[in-house]
Amino acid sequence: MLKRFVQIAFALMGATLGFTLGPLAFEALQWNPPAPPYVGAAVGAIMLYVLTLWLSQPIVQWIQWSEERLVKIPAADVLFGALGLIFGLIVGFLIEPPLSELPIPGVSSVLPFLASGILGYLGFRVGYKKRDELMSVFTMGRQTKDKRKEKEAREVEHKILDTSVIIDGRIADICRTGFLEGTLVIPSFVLEELQHIADSSDVLKRNRGRRGLDILNKIQKELNMRVLIYEGDFEEVSEVDSKLVKLAKVLSGKVVTNDFNLNKVCELQGVKVLNINDLANAVKPVVLPGEEINVQVIKDGKEHGQGVAYLDDGTMIVIEGGREYIGERIDVLVTSVLQTSAGRMIFAKPKLLEKAL
Repeated sequence: MLKRFVQIAFALMGATLGFTLGPLAFEALQWNPPAPPYVGAAVGAIMLYVLTLWLSQPIVQWIQWSEERLVKIPAADVLFGALGLIFGLIVGFLIEPPLSELPIPGVSSVLPFLASGILGYLGFRVGYKKRDELMSVFTMGRQTKDKRKEKEAREVEHKILDTSVIIDGRIADICRTGFLEGTLVIPSFVLEELQHIADSSDVLKRNRGRRGLDILNKIQKELNMRVLIYEGDFEEVSEVDSKLVKLAKVLSGKVVTNDFNLNKVCELQGVKVLNINDLANAVKPVVLPGEEINVQVIKDGKEHGQGVAYLDDGTMIVIEGGREYIGERIDVLVTSVLQTSAGRMIFAKPKLLEKAL
């Protein structure tokens, strides 16, 4: 294909030269009568076409070699080099009139072409060498816009709620205090799971599902929080927890949960997670060994003679020898504090009262 194109191009070039120079050649040969111009065009086309029978293959190889070299050059290098070349030629064109008027024979006719060539070469080299700086100038506005969008995306951080944290209900109180910022994302598959729980035949599950729906209604209508209902779904995944992890990766958000297993899965897959239980444990009052607490013993413990009491925040206190005080309020001394993933547990013993003499 390329070879045929070269042959046609040379034939057209020969026709043009023959049409232009043919009459002059016939006149020099004293051809009588003078041949029409199209005869010269035909002769020129035939001559150059025959010439390409020997030259077409080297020309095609040179074109293919040039094409391979040009394709390997980065587009940015070609673009900025060409812009530099064009700018240099424009400057050369502007200074051509004064150079042509120099009163130096011979120099005034050659100097403009020489200056244009030098300026074009310098423009190409400057554009090629400074391409990175020029590219940064052209893309400065877009970079500023991208940074602004990235900043806005950080400010509007997505907090994805799972089913357990919605049913739990404490998320509404946390949102009311203003500690949770950004956009609350409620996936449609979580809503479907809540609907199934609310429609369950089991009374306990039905009440938990309805409670979750009431909590969502309260968050949307009563609290000053941005709420987004995510309509998308991951049909290739069946489990809701796996869908939550995928959604967190898509939105670059955080999963809000109180599910211990989901918390571990998110950590393993590099997804940020906000655990309501961890927050509750963090804000519980710090109790140190040796402190005195007044509590009411509620029931007996697992071990013989133990009694169990609770603080206002629900922290369990195991009292050694506290079984005999069930139903009474007593002062106890803290002996140790055990922090586990399930919460905090305090061990204590009844305070020894001195007998009045």
